[in-house]
Amino acid sequence: MLPHYLWADLMAVVAELVEAGHPFDGAWFEPFLEFRFPHYGRATYEGVEIELRMALEPWLVLGEEAALQRQARGVDSAVERLQVTCRGFDADRFLLACNGRRVPLQPTGVADEFVAGVRYKAWAPPFGLHPTVPVHAPLVFDLFDRRVGRSVGGCVYHVTHPGGLAYERFPVNAHEAESRRISRFWAHGHSAALREPPPERHDPDHPYTLDLRRLPPS
Repeated sequence: MLPHYLWADLMAVVAELVEAGHPFDGAWFEPFLEFRFPHYGRATYEGVEIELRMALEPWLVLGEEAALQRQARGVDSAVERLQVTCRGFDADRFLLACNGRRVPLQPTGVADEFVAGVRYKAWAPPFGLHPTVPVHAPLVFDLFDRRVGRSVGGCVYHVTHPGGLAYERFPVNAHEAESRRISRFWAHGHSAALREPPPERHDPDHPYTLDLRRLPPS
């Protein structure tokens, strides 16, 4: 579900094709990666770069209901997922939090680079699988420095217009869509008084993802 690992799987396939004698180049697929997993924004604090990027989230099909004189099956599209990547990250000194919850960063194999996913409820539909779960947006990311005992920086991602306005139409082209994404990302707005968040419960099924819908550890 995270673009980092999907890209790694694709490059493994490309490598096998090259070894078999087929003239493939992984760079051919980079435009598709950027199109399917658009970049939200980057922020750098204390030498640590925090990057947010869209990730995949399957929408579960709901029960049948009547719509326009026919039966229809809707989906719960309220849940979304993003990928957060930290570069220059010292795991012994820093930790990353999202809305006050610890993000389970995992090493990527590159020195001082870590990645994780954040699953959250983006909006409140009239019906869905979790009607009592509140909306988690905006997402506030905090870089916590254990050496000083507080958050030293962070960023904020808004799912919709930061001012609460509704877009009146779809973007006319890729440039307008990109400008909307840029306006929804703030490279500031961290929780200055944040204390070190407690460890999260280990989820063997999703060890690389923080699911904000689940209750935090008590």
